[in-house]
Amino acid sequence: MKSLTSTRFAILGAALVAISYGLARFAFGLFVPQIRDALELTPYAIGIIGALPLISFLLSTVVAPFITDHLGARNTAVLSGLFGVVGLGLISQASGALMLGSGVFACGICTGLMMPALSAAMQAMVRRSLHGRVSSVMNAGTSIGVIVAVPTVLFMVGAWRLAYLSFAICTAIGVIAAWWFLPSVSRIVPSNAAPPPPLPELPWSRLVRLSLFSFVMGFVSSAYWIFAPDLVVTLGGLPPASTGWLWLAVGIAGLGGAVVADLADRNNPPITHALMLMMLAASLALLAASPAQTPLAAFSALVFGLAYMSLTGLYLMTGIRLLPGRLSVGPVLPFMAVSLGQATGSPVVGGLVNAFGYATAFSMFAALGILVAILSPFYPGHIEQADEDAEAEEDTGLQAAYDQQLQNEEGEPLEDPEEPQESQEPQESQESQEQEAPAEASADTASEEGPAEHSRHSAR
Repeated sequence: MKSLTSTRFAILGAALVAISYGLARFAFGLFVPQIRDALELTPYAIGIIGALPLISFLLSTVVAPFITDHLGARNTAVLSGLFGVVGLGLISQASGALMLGSGVFACGICTGLMMPALSAAMQAMVRRSLHGRVSSVMNAGTSIGVIVAVPTVLFMVGAWRLAYLSFAICTAIGVIAAWWFLPSVSRIVPSNAAPPPPLPELPWSRLVRLSLFSFVMGFVSSAYWIFAPDLVVTLGGLPPASTGWLWLAVGIAGLGGAVVADLADRNNPPITHALMLMMLAASLALLAASPAQTPLAAFSALVFGLAYMSLTGLYLMTGIRLLPGRLSVGPVLPFMAVSLGQATGSPVVGGLVNAFGYATAFSMFAALGILVAILSPFYPGHIEQADEDAEAEEDTGLQAAYDQQLQNEEGEPLEDPEEPQESQEPQESQESQEQEAPAEASADTASEEGPAEHSRHSAR
């Protein structure tokens, strides 16, 4: 294994996410029109096949933390890449629905294993203070992978088999990079970390609401991810190559999702959630209303990409905040709910397309998105603080979400493991000392805890 700086690790992680998420998972919808015609599949069959990678992603995500603990980051990432190579290779050689379904199922396993492996590697190779920034860069890899897939549609019309074969080769290169650069064993939780709160004390009401909103968003978004390219070709009469512009717009707009999610966390998560979900629903309605007009279709893709990536980023940070100290569960829980919603919605929208047509099916899903957006005041926002001071105002955003993953018994973020830990008096004792003799307490604090701790208490 070769040592990487935080910047280089972020770039490597983004590349591996681009392969596992962008190429192995979300690029499938881009090639649906060509695959459907070549294999003579019905929309309902495409809906069933489109749900398979979501189901395998869900199943692999459940066992990914255990696999990562036993195999380490490097072996888990390599295993993920091998599933991607096999899956993409099967798709490139598919002669029917069964072989195609097997390929996309394997690609879903690739997607589910990659992010836990990268998170484990990040815990071992990157300073905790940089986890938020590194994760935001890696999360953008999904959009990058979608963008990379676009030229294969624009300039290789009808050559979807060759495109997927090239994706398999790229994934094989990613496997080699993962083996060369990622650590074989990862330290997930520092030895001095306080134990996470017991299960009965978890905010179950908030977790259930987060999961329900995530599920519905995945359900609504499945229509766009699986059937948007097929809609503009079948209903709008556009050439198959034009679908590449849709995914290019989705990928470009998705790059801004991390920024919007960070702003949402700094301000009002429920209001931002309502706005983004309304935008997601509007993108479906706009595409169904104007499938023959390329500029409007591309604009709907921009709206969808920004809304989808913003919502997934918001769910990510909310999950981390609600489950501090549970590194393998906090970010995974909302993503599992999103995938379950997509797996459920894909065959449903396929059946609605068969029964009522694309325009009606997309309009129904858009109406559902608007209805749930109205219920966004129930979205779990910030956890209430007893004292809302200036420090609480700063304790928001993407980086703060990761800073709260590990806390000591007093609820304070742990220092980096390599930094010396300084003793700290109980809060109750300090408050009583400050009430009886403020000046004397300040002097005692300065002498016992050192200049750094004294300055921190003074700032408070």
